[in-house]
Amino acid sequence: MKKLSFKHSWATKLVFKRWSGQKYSLFQALNRQVRIGVLAVAYFMVSGINDAIAQPDSLEVKMEYDLDEIEVSAQRAPVTYSQVARIISVIEKDQIEAAPVNSIQDLLEYALSVDIRQRGTHGVQADVSVRGGSFDQTLILLNGINLSDPQTGHHSLNLPVSFKSIKRIEILEGPGARIYGPNAFSGAINIVTEPDDNDQATLDVTYGQHQLRDINVSTNKQIGKLQSFVAFNNKASDGYIDNTDFKSSNIFYHGALNSDAGKLELQAGFSNKQFGANSFYTPKYPNQFEETKTTFASLKFETGEKVHFTPALYWRRHQDRFELFRDSPASWYSGHNYHMTDILGTSINSWFSSDLGKTAFGAEFRSENIWSNVLGEDLDEPIDVPGENEQQFTKSHSRTIASFFAEHTFYLGRFTASGGAMANWISDLNFDWNIYPGVDLSYLLTEKLKLYGSFNKSLRMPTFTDLYYNGPTNQGNPNLKPERSTTIEGGVKLNNRYLHLQTGYYHRVGKDLIDWVRESEDFLWETRNLTEIKSDGFEFTAALFVPELIDALSFVKKINVNYSYNSLNRSQSEFLSNYALDNLKHKLVISIDHKIWKNLFASWNYRFQERNGTFTKFENKEPVGEANYAAFGLTDLKVYWKTPRLMLSASATNLFDKEYVDLGNILQPGRWISFGVKYQIRLN
Repeated sequence: MKKLSFKHSWATKLVFKRWSGQKYSLFQALNRQVRIGVLAVAYFMVSGINDAIAQPDSLEVKMEYDLDEIEVSAQRAPVTYSQVARIISVIEKDQIEAAPVNSIQDLLEYALSVDIRQRGTHGVQADVSVRGGSFDQTLILLNGINLSDPQTGHHSLNLPVSFKSIKRIEILEGPGARIYGPNAFSGAINIVTEPDDNDQATLDVTYGQHQLRDINVSTNKQIGKLQSFVAFNNKASDGYIDNTDFKSSNIFYHGALNSDAGKLELQAGFSNKQFGANSFYTPKYPNQFEETKTTFASLKFETGEKVHFTPALYWRRHQDRFELFRDSPASWYSGHNYHMTDILGTSINSWFSSDLGKTAFGAEFRSENIWSNVLGEDLDEPIDVPGENEQQFTKSHSRTIASFFAEHTFYLGRFTASGGAMANWISDLNFDWNIYPGVDLSYLLTEKLKLYGSFNKSLRMPTFTDLYYNGPTNQGNPNLKPERSTTIEGGVKLNNRYLHLQTGYYHRVGKDLIDWVRESEDFLWETRNLTEIKSDGFEFTAALFVPELIDALSFVKKINVNYSYNSLNRSQSEFLSNYALDNLKHKLVISIDHKIWKNLFASWNYRFQERNGTFTKFENKEPVGEANYAAFGLTDLKVYWKTPRLMLSASATNLFDKEYVDLGNILQPGRWISFGVKYQIRLN
C-alpha cells in the first residue's frame, strides 16, 4: 500500500490514490484500502501516570488510521472525493488538543484559505468563509448533516456541541454543490464527533482572565452493540471590554448501534448562548444583546454490501432574540427582533462498484421555514414565540429544495477521473430545474509528485435575511436570484519523507452574486445580485518534519507554513460593498511544535493577514467615512504537560497584546491568558 497523505499541523492536506469504498468519511473512498499516516501530538489510552512517563515521546509517535473506520457522513456518494484532484484539509484531535485556542472559530483561524471574522469571542458568534467567499457561501455540517442556517450565515456555527468534544474537522476548499447540494458555494466544513472505542469519562476545565470558565464533562460507553458519547459544556466570561460578557451551555449525544442489518446512528443536541453584542450590527448602538438556542437531531442508517444504501433524516431548529438596547431603550424603540427557523431534511444515497469503476447516485429533499416579527410575509394570524412571554411572530416564509445527484469515477493507470452533476429545484421564485456539473482529474507523475485539476459549477440561495430584512439602514429584496459560479483549479503536490508540499491556483467567476451594497453613504444598504465578480487565488502549504531532515534538531517536531492569496475583480464598481468584496487578500500562518523537556511541550502559532474592502468607521457613535482594514499579525502560544490521563496547560492568545479589528468597528481582545486541566478516567 502506498501512502500519499499530506499532513500539516493545522489544516492537513490528504491526498489519496485509492480509497476503499466501504464506510467512509466526509469525502469518501474507493477501491483499495488506504491507511493514512499521521505524525501527531498523540495521547495514549493506557492507565497510570507513572507508566505514561515511561512511554515514548508522544510527539514522535506515528499513528495510523484506517480511513474506512473514520465515519463522518453518508450524505453524499463515496466515489465523490476519491480523486486526488480535490483537497481536503483535516484538523485532528491531537492537533486540537495542542492548539492555543478555545473554540472552533479560533481553531479555524489557522486553516489554509479559511477566513474567520469574529464578532464575539470564544465561539459566541463568527462568520466563516473559504477562498474569498462570503459567510453565506460556506456549508456547515455536523457528522455529515447539513446545519447551515437559512436565516443568515451568522448563525451557521451555532452548534450543539462543545469545541472540546470534537474529534476532527474536515474542510473542503472550493465548490461542492454537486456533492452536498446548494450553499456549498466556496467550500464546506464538516465537524466530526464519534463514540470512542474506549470506555472512559473526561473532565476538562479551563479558567482564565476576564473571569473565563469553561467546564466540559463527557463520557464514552459501550453497552452491547451500542456505542454512546455524551457531552456537557458550560462556558462564561465577564468580557474583555464593556458588553462583551457571555454565557453558554450545550448538551450533546452521539450513538452508534451496529447490527447484522447495518449501522444505525443517532445524534441529538441542544445549545443556548446569551451574550452582550457590543456593536455587532451597528456601532451607533453598542449596548446590543442577543440570545440564541439551537436544537438538533438526526437519524442515519447504513446498509448493503454490493449496492450500498444510506438513508438519513434530520431536523434543526434555531431561535434568536436580538435586542438593539440591552437596557434603557430609546423612546422610539418598538421592541426586540424574534426569529425561529425550522429545517427538516431527508436524503438517500447509494453506490456500487463494477469493472468500469464506481457509480453513485442519490437525492435530498429539504424544507426550510422561518417565523419572525421582521422577516417574511405577513401571517393571517400571529403565532406565540416559544419561551417568550407575550411575544408573537407576525411573519413567515417557507421553501422547498430538491436535489438529485449522479457521479461516476474510473481509473486508467496513473490517471483518475471523476465526473458528475447535481440537478436542483427550488420552490422559491418559481425557479426551473438547473444542472450543476463538475469533473476532477489527477495524474501521478511519480510516487512522490502528482498533478491535479478540476472544473465545477455551484450555486447559493439567498437567505431569509437577504430577502426580507428591512431596517433603518437596510432594505431587503424579495426578488433576489440564486448566485452562481464556475471554478477551475489545478496544482502540484509533493510528498516525501521529510517534506509535504502543495501549491495550486484557482479561478472563479461568480454571477448574480448577492451582496448588501449602497451607492454612497447617503443611501440605504440593500441586497442586489451583482453582475459578475472574478476571483483568482494562489495557495501554498508546506510541512517540514524536522527530525527526518536534521537529527540534531529533533526537539523541533514540525514546522508548517501556509500562505493564501486572493484577488477580486468586479464588473460594477459604483457600489460600496458590505460583504462580497470584503475578504482576505493575504493570509500567512506559521506553526511550530516542539518539545521543551520530557513531557513538556509548546505550540507556537503566528498569523498575518491583510484584507480587501473597507468599512464605515464610527467615532463617538457617528460615521466618519470609509476606512481600509489595517493589516496585522498575531502570535499565540500554548505550553502543556501531558501524560495518557492528565494534561496541564497554559495558553496565551494574542501574546503581544496587538490592538486590531477584523470586522467593522468591533475591537478584538488583547492578550488573554488561561489555564487548563484535563483528566480522563477509565470506566472498565
